[in-house]
Amino acid sequence: MAKPKKTKETKSSILNDTSLSFLKTYINNASAVGFESSGQKLWLDYLKPYIDDYFTDAYGTAVGIINPEHPFKVVIEAHADEISWFVNYITEQGFIYVKRNGGVDHQVAPAKRVWIHGKKGPVKAVFGWPAIHTRHNPDTKEPQPKPDNLFLDCGAKSKKEVEALGIHVGSVITYEDGFDQLANGHFIGRAFDNRIGGFMIAQVARLLKENKQTLPFGLYIVNAVQEEIGLRGAEMIARRIKPNVAIITDVTHDTQTPFINKNIEGDTACGEGPALTYGPAVQNKLLQFIQDVAKKNKIDVQLRVTSRSTGTDTDSFAYANDGCPSALISIPLRYMHTTVEMLHKDDIINTVQLMYDTLKALTPGTSFSYFD
Repeated sequence: MAKPKKTKETKSSILNDTSLSFLKTYINNASAVGFESSGQKLWLDYLKPYIDDYFTDAYGTAVGIINPEHPFKVVIEAHADEISWFVNYITEQGFIYVKRNGGVDHQVAPAKRVWIHGKKGPVKAVFGWPAIHTRHNPDTKEPQPKPDNLFLDCGAKSKKEVEALGIHVGSVITYEDGFDQLANGHFIGRAFDNRIGGFMIAQVARLLKENKQTLPFGLYIVNAVQEEIGLRGAEMIARRIKPNVAIITDVTHDTQTPFINKNIEGDTACGEGPALTYGPAVQNKLLQFIQDVAKKNKIDVQLRVTSRSTGTDTDSFAYANDGCPSALISIPLRYMHTTVEMLHKDDIINTVQLMYDTLKALTPGTSFSYFD
């Protein structure tokens, strides 16, 4: 039997031309909260060559399965949704007021280009904002962007013209900004939170297939919906799968930039490796198992702490059913919930490698009991 590729060779194949092309396409696609289906189709089409079976649920969570008949079930999970806006009100003059769809940052909206996804297809628009010349009134305070004063301009002069473009109350709005590369191995893009997770778990499946790894359990590669509005997709799918172990991947804050207090947010940095989380929802023996795998395979990791909940899909899996040993592997990210979310390619590679090596080491006999 052919021996598995060495770690160095495995790492070099994670971000090859084909996978990087998929990453760009996947990041640039619009998959707003509650409207994730187009991105899920892209993801499933990419994943299908590397899995034995798949299914989707009523709200669009997609699951690829390796060894679907095995009774012991392991989940690796990410979430597929991106923050966005809704069309909330159209004025008679054709201006469009909005409502949040998830935790979108209103302060970065002015002058941004967007797509309004209407019944006749995407329509280009911009967040309008008064020119600086018109804001210098000594008798009034300069306006600040707020959810209730932000508006879109699509070039229409009336409500009738807006509606003729297929735009309606409830149309979802996503930013135009897409994938790009900066110096020294940094990537930027919209919705790395957490489409980068979907990319990474897909790469784990690819490496298992290409390296002919046989797993002694069923592996469920889960790309969940609606995390950004309360972990809803993970809540539904955890109850359906009933996994024995769950390893969640998401983003966390790079805390090296201005305005961030390390006393509160901890010390994590892009390019320094995946971040492993301590917190009540994280099962301590599973966390130690992952740390041991990282040490054995010489993968640098960072440590972070959460209070009460992780704020990620980890919480849904941990507390589903009768309780599921769950852990969180995060990738450091700058400028979260903006259109220029930034991460480092080395962290992508090492997070994929850590998940891959963890799955190779895991067996149904691995005990996560605190009382053994």
